[in-house]
Amino acid sequence: MKKLVLPLTLIFLLVLSACGSSKSSGSETSASPSSSTAPTASAAAQPESGTITYQSENGPVEVPAHPQRVVVLSSFAGNVMALDVNLVGVDSWSKMNPRYQDKLKDVAEVSDENLEKILELNPDLIIGLSTIKNIDKLKEIAPTVTYTYGKVDYLTQHLEIGKLLNKEKEASAWVDDFKKRAQAAGDEIRAKIGQDATVSVIENFDKQIYVFGDHWGRGTEILYQEMKLGMPEKVKETTTKDGYYALSIEVLPEYAGDYLIVSKNPDTDNSYQDTETYKNIPAVKNNHVFEANAKEFYFNDPITLDFQLEFFKQHFLGN
Repeated sequence: MKKLVLPLTLIFLLVLSACGSSKSSGSETSASPSSSTAPTASAAAQPESGTITYQSENGPVEVPAHPQRVVVLSSFAGNVMALDVNLVGVDSWSKMNPRYQDKLKDVAEVSDENLEKILELNPDLIIGLSTIKNIDKLKEIAPTVTYTYGKVDYLTQHLEIGKLLNKEKEASAWVDDFKKRAQAAGDEIRAKIGQDATVSVIENFDKQIYVFGDHWGRGTEILYQEMKLGMPEKVKETTTKDGYYALSIEVLPEYAGDYLIVSKNPDTDNSYQDTETYKNIPAVKNNHVFEANAKEFYFNDPITLDFQLEFFKQHFLGN
């Protein structure tokens, strides 16, 4: 068995870099960074200039009070769309997400290296991860705010996007409602499958199988943080540090819970599912495998989270 560094594209996802964020309040794990590092100041309105001052993790940034042309270079397109703010450019991973396609059909695909194209879009705000390139040059085009992925938990991250877009109340209302819905569904699911039943989330990417902890997108935040479903001890031990763990098909049975969530890439070699090792996993033999399209399962924004929640309710409860 070998532990690998994720390919850059996968790290970018979940988180996301699907894609993950750290635990929400009340979740118990040593894996997540302290939320004390989160930006804390609320946006102070300056009506005369049409701007607000957002307290980012890198200091205050003057941004539009009502942004009209936002470019998202990584991870946060779903957060912006959920708050009904107009996007003019997004990253390639967001552009290929089936959950986003209708809303993004007229939105340009851009990258942090495509400065000319971003300039042509005339953005009034640029958002991305702290790992994006050309930040200084992007700042010359429009106010640019970046976030360190996982510095705050996934719901606090949405609240921060809400502050940035001057829609903190809307973001907060969604978070409160989502937590209630997810926790209620968790109560129903645990009552049905048993309080001690365990769930694993796996994904095959670039000829490597990964298992995920409680904060790396792909529905993990819902399953483990909000629904309080059980995580196999082996998964807990190996994902505590990085949030994910690379393993071989030979040892996959050691990491498989009573239920298996498979985040499946349709354009990847998934022949591991044809092996006797996979077929003999109890969850597989008991028909406790729920497959999701990885491309719409990576992230942990409101659009994706609502979809994931309904997916789990349908598959665990049949409703």
